[in-house]
Amino acid sequence: MTDERRSGHPINPIFLERWSARSFTGDTMPEADLMTMFEAARWAHSASNRQPWRFSYALRGDANFQQYVQFLDEGNQQWGHKAAAMVIVISATFTTPTDGSEPRPIGTHSLDTGAALQSFTLQAAMLGYVAHPMAGIEKDRIVAELGIDPERYRVEAGVAIGKLADKELLPEKFREREKKSPRRPLDETAFKGTFRG
Repeated sequence: MTDERRSGHPINPIFLERWSARSFTGDTMPEADLMTMFEAARWAHSASNRQPWRFSYALRGDANFQQYVQFLDEGNQQWGHKAAAMVIVISATFTTPTDGSEPRPIGTHSLDTGAALQSFTLQAAMLGYVAHPMAGIEKDRIVAELGIDPERYRVEAGVAIGKLADKELLPEKFREREKKSPRRPLDETAFKGTFRG
């Protein structure tokens, strides 16, 4: 596999090693490994400790694993069905006060949940797994089948987790894309004292 990732400044290698592969072995995984990923997510920065992230999951071999595969759109199901675990990432859009006060909107719910997801995917990479977040999911179906209150929660993404397999095991149309992608140069995204879109 050609590695197109190069860091312009010194960073921990895990940031370059983590990538969103699609080819999974179809093996199961210990639930304890998944819990370690959730534990890493638990310690993400969280906007006044509101911790708006929520995760719903199924492991390969669970009675409801196929239901979670069906939560993916058709394209993602073509490779996602071989994952060891499926996770649905949800954010709480309002606070849940315990003092009787009215719930208040959490303006950064998606940002905080994204931070938790990044911690999750980095921990997965540290454990030797691939975690592939996806926007291509059936959000209405997830809301209905998991009983999510859309007034209080937002379905953000799906994540397929598993051990990396050879890209030749993928349907042919995905094989060319099965590589670590580069990123924009830093001077296109970080601007000292100004802003350029």
